[in-house]
Order: sequence, then C-alpha cells, then structure tokens
Amino acid sequence: MDIIKADLYRYNKLSGVKGLLRGLMIPGFRYMFLMRLATSHSNRKSIKRIFYKLLLRRYVYKYGIQIPVSAKIGEGFYIGHFGSIVVSENAVIGNNCNIAHSVTIGQTRRGSRKGAPVIGNNVWIGTGSVIVGKITIGNNVLIAPLTYLTIDVPDNCMVMGNPAKIIEKENATEGHINNVLRTF
Repeated sequence: MDIIKADLYRYNKLSGVKGLLRGLMIPGFRYMFLMRLATSHSNRKSIKRIFYKLLLRRYVYKYGIQIPVSAKIGEGFYIGHFGSIVVSENAVIGNNCNIAHSVTIGQTRRGSRKGAPVIGNNVWIGTGSVIVGKITIGNNVLIAPLTYLTIDVPDNCMVMGNPAKIIEKENATEGHINNVLRTF
C-alpha cells in the first residue's frame, strides 16, 4: 500500500522489507501501520479488521497513542515521540504531518466551533499543543510547542502561545517536515 510506504519513508527514509522490519521497531510507525491495515478493510466485521483493531487497543495502553480508526489521516504521517497523543475520531489530517507527544486534537460539542479540526498538508505540531473545535489549519503551518489553538490558521504561518498568535512565514515548516515520499 502506498500510504504505508509514505508513512515508513518519513522514518529515516526506510523502505522495502528490511525498512519495514526496522520501522516496526518504532512505536509511532507500528501504531500507524496497524491503523492503516485496519482501515484498509472496509468490511467492519472482517476478521482481519477486528484483529488489527484489537492490536491497536493494546497499543493505546502500551504507547499512550489514541488515534481512532475513523480519523482521516493522509499519507506520510509521522509520530515523533509516542505518549499522550489523542486525536478525535472526526479529525481530518492532511499529508506529511508531524505530531509530537502530549498533543490533543479534539472536538468540542457545543458553541460556534462545535466539531473537530481539519488540518492541511505539511503541518508540524509541537509537544503539548492542544487543537480543538471546528477549525481549519492551512498547509505549511508550524504549531509551536504548548500552543492552545481554537482559531483558523491560514497557509504558511507559525502559531504559538495561549492565546494563539499567528505569524506569517513563507517556509514555516522548512527543516521540520523531512523525508517526504511523493505518492499523491
């Protein structure tokens, strides 16, 4: 599957069978590998899908990563450090995005921002960031560590702080989004 190849390549340009075996030793890739396999089976009652979901449930507790199979995540997803990662089942994340530990991408259930975030391509999300509500984050956006984000962010920006401050920057994620395999 191309999506698994793109995810694997993000981890030090790993590829092929040897690369896959090395990648499976990396908790973030292992979690996403199982998630991709679970989502590849459209039949909800498929034995393989149920098996992969059971393995994922185990890794939720082992690694502290909670990304539901129903979340829409593009190819080239990179988990830099595992631990305390929570993503809403209704979140949409684009291609070639990085996420660090202690990140929450959640939904709100009331108010004008009721819903979950839609995150563009080439987005870097720093440690301890919280992104909540029906907001749109553009392409090529760097979200600094410990940022609390509840507002829309246009393309080519850096975001930091609480309340979030948006700074336009042409190459915001340059040097942060590495090892990209273009398959889309």
